[in-house]
Amino acid sequence: MYDYIKTIIPEERILFHEPMSKHTTFRVGGEADCLIMIHEEQELAKLVRYLNQIEEAYFIVGNGSNLLVGDKGYRGIVIKLDGPMGEVETKGTVIRAGAGALLSKVAAQAKEHGLCGMEFAAGIPGSIGGAVVMNAGAYGGEMREVVKYVKLMTPEGKIIQKNTDEMHFGYRHSLLKEQPLIVLEAAIALVPGEIANIQSRMEELAAKRREKQPLEYPSAGSTFKRPEGYFAAKLIEDAGLRGAFVGGAQVSEKHCGFVVNKNQASSSDVYALIQEIQKKVRESSGVNIEPEVIFIGSFG
Repeated sequence: MYDYIKTIIPEERILFHEPMSKHTTFRVGGEADCLIMIHEEQELAKLVRYLNQIEEAYFIVGNGSNLLVGDKGYRGIVIKLDGPMGEVETKGTVIRAGAGALLSKVAAQAKEHGLCGMEFAAGIPGSIGGAVVMNAGAYGGEMREVVKYVKLMTPEGKIIQKNTDEMHFGYRHSLLKEQPLIVLEAAIALVPGEIANIQSRMEELAAKRREKQPLEYPSAGSTFKRPEGYFAAKLIEDAGLRGAFVGGAQVSEKHCGFVVNKNQASSSDVYALIQEIQKKVRESSGVNIEPEVIFIGSFG
């Protein structure tokens, strides 16, 4: 298998036994059998066609900001969209961003060009690809409000394009949750504004994040989806879990909606704490809270 893959991808971008702790914002996770860094759409098309043909497991990552990988790692290939797959280009009021581009980079470029609409995303640690998959949002803004179209790849390596309506955006949901498609690029449609006002709004939101969120510890951001009619953080606090520990993982004392890697946690610590939170909240309030975090690998 790898002999063929080396004919598609330069060998220096194929990493064996790669610790996934290097590629997630939780800073935990065992080794992936192989991590491949993709720089071009053609490379990706050839690779996914081949992996699907031989039925080899693979998983696409961006910045790993919403991902928990088991301590035993991932038995398969992790594909990371990197280099040119993270380029950002602005034309008029539209920004074309590769799936590997960080949201913070796109927000910064929007500000530089005097474009409003991406301020909400400046402090979200994810990539454009992950943000589209999850319809990421914060402080009243969501990706569905700014995405004009998304360029996608099918499992057969075919490139297609979907407009916003076709993306089935909902709360932490998109078409990518329904079909096995890969985000290649998103076009972000913004509106002209004053750079000083955009900067001011970004600073205001950054100050709110520093005040309310435990940015000093590794985490995956908000750990749970918001249950309809409730706030996850309030349910967790009401269940008496503020500051609760499992191993090195903790329910943040600053914001109960965050599970943080407080003291060299393992993936198993984080996973066990998430399960404990779900159990205690269900017992306390009768509400099922669902993780935003995606789990890959073994947690048994």
